[in-house]
Amino acid sequence: MFCGEMSDGAVSAATARPVHPPGFRARRGLNWGVLGLMYTSFYLCRYNLPLANKAISDEFHFSKSQITDVISLAFLAYAVGQIVNGLLTDRLGGKKAMLIGAAGTISMNLLFGTASFWGLLWVFALIRSVDGYMQAFGAPGFIKINASWFGQTERGTFAGIFGFVINAGRLGINYFGSAILGGFVFLGMWHVAPMHWRWLFWIPAGVATLFAILVAIFVKDTPEEAGFKDLYAGESDHADTGVKGDIRTVFYQIVSNPVVWIIAGAYACTGAVRQSIDQWFPRYLQEVQHVDYHSWAFLLTGFLIPFVASAGSLTSGFISDRFFQGRRAPVAMGIYLIEVVVILIAAQARSTPAIVASFVAIAFTANSTHSLLGPAAAMDIGGRKMAGFASGVIDSFQYFGASIALKALGWLLDMSWHYYFYYMAPFGLLGGFLMWTIAGRKSLKKGG
Repeated sequence: MFCGEMSDGAVSAATARPVHPPGFRARRGLNWGVLGLMYTSFYLCRYNLPLANKAISDEFHFSKSQITDVISLAFLAYAVGQIVNGLLTDRLGGKKAMLIGAAGTISMNLLFGTASFWGLLWVFALIRSVDGYMQAFGAPGFIKINASWFGQTERGTFAGIFGFVINAGRLGINYFGSAILGGFVFLGMWHVAPMHWRWLFWIPAGVATLFAILVAIFVKDTPEEAGFKDLYAGESDHADTGVKGDIRTVFYQIVSNPVVWIIAGAYACTGAVRQSIDQWFPRYLQEVQHVDYHSWAFLLTGFLIPFVASAGSLTSGFISDRFFQGRRAPVAMGIYLIEVVVILIAAQARSTPAIVASFVAIAFTANSTHSLLGPAAAMDIGGRKMAGFASGVIDSFQYFGASIALKALGWLLDMSWHYYFYYMAPFGLLGGFLMWTIAGRKSLKKGG
């Protein structure tokens, strides 16, 4: 439970499964579904670069370290954006934040494809960094809206669904991106030749444009805006129906909570492992295992990584809600320790099937902690008034961690792929230790 000090009656009300009024679930489903599609398209626009990594390097003779510069700077901009935009989101509202982010990532993806006509590293890095900053409106906006639409004992499960949305975007770009680069047959009749990598950026921008229009039409920031009142009785998060917080108050309440920084540190470890897999598994398969876009190994890995990531998100969220009464830290601690074991086993793998299994297993663990510590813990800490900034601060550290870790990884990979898996293990250990320090807490709120 994450409600601070409450009476027994309030605790009972907060932890019981909520009873919703007629029509609420359907309206929440519409809100959630459209938002989910929008955020899925953010990931189409974000995870296109790993597929284009080798093609860009080959065309412009970039080293792995230089490509990592582009990736790391984008993550750094995203991390800064999470903090700034998270605070702005609590003032603007989640819907406006989502639409601002959508406009930014659509523009930057169109421009990134066009930048291929110049082929300058600094141009790619600049465009991708602006894109990273604009994408950082997405998660705070998405989480802030759903902090109002979901109760405390629903949020872990919601976080799992949030992970599913993310991984639907990754699955989409892995599958259709491979088809774009390798060519495909449409409806068994029309043969589409392999396309230039720039289409990996232009097509997702078009998809995001469609979903942004749907968000503008259908999404509401709160249940009250849709006509539903007096929901989640007994939960302090929902006692005040307002969602726009004073910036100074929100800032102080979040940054003065020591638990926020412990979770943020663990999330940096999650980001280091998660992005080491996501950004480099396509090129690892191409250069170390010598497989192409049409091989069973490439297609299966591209499918299974987001699939098991979704399964891990859903499972960890469900377990924390139902068996740990909404406590995220004990579940995350156990997952981090499992992750270390999996990584060390993966480092010994040599055959293509074993490597595929390794990528899948690590993705399962990394994304399990990702959903628990990002959306779920942020909503527990911030509530509906401060969830945007709470998620922004915590999520920023995932990308600060990823930015620093991937830059170091790029240097190692220019020397040898041998260090790839071993490099990830210490991050799992540190994440597990940080979760151990707060595993006994009943509340993540300040003073809880």
